[in-house]
Amino acid sequence: MPITAPDYSRYFADGTSFACGRDMTGTLSAVRVGELALSTGQVVACDPFVYLGSGDVEPFTVAVEPGRYAVEAAVATLVRPGAEPEPRPHTRVAAVRLVIRDVEVAGWELALLPGQDPAELGEEEYFGYGVDAGTGCFYDASAENAFPGTQEEEGAVWAAMESVGHGPDVFMAQGEDGHNLAGFTSGWGDGSYPTWIGRAADGSVACFLTDFFVVPHAAETETGAGVQAP
Repeated sequence: MPITAPDYSRYFADGTSFACGRDMTGTLSAVRVGELALSTGQVVACDPFVYLGSGDVEPFTVAVEPGRYAVEAAVATLVRPGAEPEPRPHTRVAAVRLVIRDVEVAGWELALLPGQDPAELGEEEYFGYGVDAGTGCFYDASAENAFPGTQEEEGAVWAAMESVGHGPDVFMAQGEDGHNLAGFTSGWGDGSYPTWIGRAADGSVACFLTDFFVVPHAAETETGAGVQAP
């Protein structure tokens, strides 16, 4: 059967710990990225340095009411027990969620693009977006052309990324005509990563969440098992 979602609520509970590989442990903390403007309510997730403005990405099939919504990252601080403390903490973005309603999630489903059918997925497979520049993002479909220069390694998204200091690599980029974008590094780097829709008990959308596989699932999942969006 396709990949199943773990309990993501613990990812955003400060102090949650986990084993990472054979010799590292991680501790999670929730970090606010910013507030994303969704003028149409159609959500896009992709690697902005590869796909933003290319015309090659589509929004998910599930849309929400237009508005402004909080974006939060679950950031893992990784240490080797017994090792000397590093000058700067080793952090990785484990997951990022776009919060539509601040309510408990009752169930998860894969966020899909037009034409994708979960019934076609094999054992431990999933639909996800490809990352080739170590970065993911959320933005409204109407913002596709609001960040000129991104493909030429210039403009607002590059400037926002380069302004990040020594903390977790998350940022907000301000585009043209009031559009913005929430960006973040993608866990261990390049790969294919699923985005999930969390639904409240009444069936309404609570959040969109991208998992970067920093926190091992109960059954280890290889990022290569993903089925990337075209």
